[in-house]
Amino acid sequence: SLAQREPQRLKQWQEQDLYGQLREARAGREKFILHDGPPYANGELHVGHAANKILKDIVIKSRTLMGFDAPYVPGWDCHGLPIELNVEKKVGKPGVKVSAREFRERCRTYAASQVDGQREDFRRMGVLGSWDSPYLTMDYGFEASVLRTLAEIIGNGHLHKGAKPVHWCLDCGSALAVAEVEYEDKISQAIDVAYAGVDQPALRALFGLEDAEQDVRKDLQIAVPIWTTTPWTLPASMAVSLHPSLEYSLVGSADQALVIATDLVSAVCARIGWTDYQVLATCRGAALEGQLLQHPFYSRQVPVILGEHVTTESGTGAVHTAPGHGHDDYIVGLKYGLEVLNPVGDTGVYLPDTEIFGGQHIYKANSSIIDLLAERGALLHCEDYHHSYPHCWRHKTPVIFRATPQWFISMKQSHLLEDALQAVDGIEFAPDWGRSRLNAMMEDRPDWCISRQRTWGSPIPLFVHRETGELHPDTPSLIERVAERVEAGGIDAWFEMEAEELLGDEASLYAKSTDTMDVWFDSGVTHACVLRQRPELAYPADLYLEGSDQHRGWFQHALLTGIASTGEAPFKALLTHGFTVDGDGRKMSKSLGNVVTAKKALNELGADIVRLWVAATDYRGELAWSDEIIKRTSDSYRRIRNTARFLLANLSGFDPAVDAVAAQKLLPLDAWMIRRAASLQREIITDYQNYQFHLIYQKLHNFCVTDLGGFYLDIIKDRQYTTQADSLPRRSAQTALYQVAEALVRWVAPILSFTAEEIWENLPGERESSVFLAEWFEDFCEAESGDFDDAYWQQLIAVRDAVNRELESKRSQGELKGGLDAEVALYCDAPLASQLERLEDELRFVLITSEATVHPLSDAPADAAKTDTETLSLKVIHSPHAKCERCWHRRADVGSFAAHPTLCGRCVENVDGQGERRRFA
Repeated sequence: SLAQREPQRLKQWQEQDLYGQLREARAGREKFILHDGPPYANGELHVGHAANKILKDIVIKSRTLMGFDAPYVPGWDCHGLPIELNVEKKVGKPGVKVSAREFRERCRTYAASQVDGQREDFRRMGVLGSWDSPYLTMDYGFEASVLRTLAEIIGNGHLHKGAKPVHWCLDCGSALAVAEVEYEDKISQAIDVAYAGVDQPALRALFGLEDAEQDVRKDLQIAVPIWTTTPWTLPASMAVSLHPSLEYSLVGSADQALVIATDLVSAVCARIGWTDYQVLATCRGAALEGQLLQHPFYSRQVPVILGEHVTTESGTGAVHTAPGHGHDDYIVGLKYGLEVLNPVGDTGVYLPDTEIFGGQHIYKANSSIIDLLAERGALLHCEDYHHSYPHCWRHKTPVIFRATPQWFISMKQSHLLEDALQAVDGIEFAPDWGRSRLNAMMEDRPDWCISRQRTWGSPIPLFVHRETGELHPDTPSLIERVAERVEAGGIDAWFEMEAEELLGDEASLYAKSTDTMDVWFDSGVTHACVLRQRPELAYPADLYLEGSDQHRGWFQHALLTGIASTGEAPFKALLTHGFTVDGDGRKMSKSLGNVVTAKKALNELGADIVRLWVAATDYRGELAWSDEIIKRTSDSYRRIRNTARFLLANLSGFDPAVDAVAAQKLLPLDAWMIRRAASLQREIITDYQNYQFHLIYQKLHNFCVTDLGGFYLDIIKDRQYTTQADSLPRRSAQTALYQVAEALVRWVAPILSFTAEEIWENLPGERESSVFLAEWFEDFCEAESGDFDDAYWQQLIAVRDAVNRELESKRSQGELKGGLDAEVALYCDAPLASQLERLEDELRFVLITSEATVHPLSDAPADAAKTDTETLSLKVIHSPHAKCERCWHRRADVGSFAAHPTLCGRCVENVDGQGERRRFA
């Protein structure tokens, strides 16, 4: 009944202020800081969110058990478009039915309601943290810190304004950052277009076609064909790019000749339907630099330029170049001083003064452009083309590249990217491949467009000179003054502020920015707004932990802003986990209908089952969720829980302060179990330190199933239930059970938090009020192994497994009902026989049979059962003796005692005598 009991435990933790107690108990200790990447305050949580938060909680709780002061301050990302869109559905667009101020207030209210709902789900998972005082990116103090961090970045020379092409979402009506773009399949119209040469004689001479002997070729009209999947960008075409070192062929057919990259000649000719063509001449791309070509439908003449971005993977080897519509185009255009022309407006409609196409939407204009190209004789080919294309991650619609005035954080002008890549070398990664992934995501990244044309977001509080375009020379101090007002009244303070309030008489000279900040900047600078502001935290963080998509998202933007503002990475280590998928390996998504909400999982299963699923899964890959997987997880949970119940049940009446047995008096089997637990704890602590939680689950489950359930606990039941209450055999076993329980409850606490607390309050002895206020159990009563070392008991386990297989065979044949009905004769080689004989009569208790005898292997009868090893054979028979009704052993002396005619001699001694003496097990 986890789903019913866990809420009661949560109430208890809140009433006792467990998180506050933890902070007091660990005050002054060395800190371990895991900084929470803020989830977005919109929508219902699913099991992927649960996996992320539970992984963080496991880390925090395990570090707390190690003695660290490990506070956890959760946070939420509260600005941005999804919240705006939800509010727009209810109140309309800002400036239409509601004022911008009221719209922002509605956004703030909506985000707060989303935070409240998600917070309760996160708490329900058993995650301990500062839930009553989280950080929110919409808090006034946070918003002010965002502005101050921007001022630091500006002061360090990383900001610039430019009309660069950026990803633009027509649905958002705003620029997008790289992290807001995802690639999906799209069908586009791919066209081959001929750009005719302006100076035909010069081109023919360049290819050596002016010789008298080749008069027939003097009339060839040479053109350079380009291939594009975005016909709507052709109005902004300002050049054609060739690769300087590629070989280009002049290919002739009839009276036309095309300049095509040699490697692509056959593919291009096949595509455009040229079956009868000749390669007339070749040259390197560099030889064509500066030749003028005629735009296919405008009077504009465009130059041939050279660019390293040109490839022969597809197309023609010639790239139509529109600096206003592409990053590579923009870069090569800077080199040649090309105009950054963008004739497309915010909504995807050509500006009114766009020749021929003004007022048309770009997607509708595609067919018009293709028709016009055909009419002008410039269209060589047109076909549908399936390809991967950038889409808005929110709207799932294709984005376009368009150049607009935007604010950028430059990757190169002050060496930001170089410094960031160098900083990666000093960061630890789990798993290791995270390093190469982060490097790959950053190596060639363009400048970061941080401005948005929206309403709900941190402002970019800048004043730009109307004539020179330069920032006001007092920008840092102006931002500080704005930050002070924002800290007192929120972001409306900037949007409603008149320029005269800050600039006085200069106000008319400067334009006030109305852009908002990219939300990746908000979340990226949480290191400055949270780690450097909250007294219980520290900078840099020891660990950032998020999904693998955050190498292009939060990890990267946090690193860039950290380097840009302080020159230091904001984290020492990055831990990455995979995506949540269903049983068929499909990523969970609403469109597939395979999303499992966190609330549903928690209400149906209980948080500890979900937590165990997280720990049991190797998070370095995908985290698969299915009914079958959860069933196995539930079975494993029951095994661990039932093991704990057995330990607790058998500690009844045990006071560790009075009844614990000293190390030198422990029975060898109990001493072995304590040594085994101590050794396993060392492994588990190492695994927690290395974030190898699935190994902890495997070892813990194996310990409960094999070492405890499959061996030790079975053996000691006889001692626990038949020897005298205060006897050494029973107290020795209880000492081992107590120490195993004390250790195990701590091992499982970071994972099975609710169950661990339940175990904790049922353990005997004085203790802290919560397992989470404790540290690793260090009081193991580790006795010297002597002759009964670990290898000895492993050998016994192997023998016992062989006996059990034969007992099971007899049971299935109906010859036995249980192991205590049996007597077993073991036929062993000399080394094994000498080991087994050391146990004397205790051997039968280890094997859980009524009798066990050891004989030479050579005496094995023909019907003895063979085992997996040549050193052992065995024979099992049904015992001919009566069954003792107290211990259930079949013994020859049952019925020999008048006072207790149904008991064996051992039980009579335990009932009426001094109690039996147990030597070994």
